[in-house]
Amino acid sequence: MVLSCAGCATQPWSSQPRSSQRQSSPPQVNLSGYSPAFKQGYSDGCASVRASLRRDEQRYRGDSDYMIGWNDGHSMCQRRR
Repeated sequence: MVLSCAGCATQPWSSQPRSSQRQSSPPQVNLSGYSPAFKQGYSDGCASVRASLRRDEQRYRGDSDYMIGWNDGHSMCQRRR
């Protein structure tokens, strides 16, 4: 039983320290199953981390899928920066 739980706690091994693993491209995220509005919001939110703010304000205020996608994309890409 102990061995089966220990397998859940392992992390992929890398020869480079975490700080040197910078990503220059957006993280690869599986967005299949999400609405087109969510996907567009995610893309815009992620792009906003690397450049100036990219957000369709009208859509952000009126389309909850776009808003949630933007927030998720911005948050995830900011963490990986």
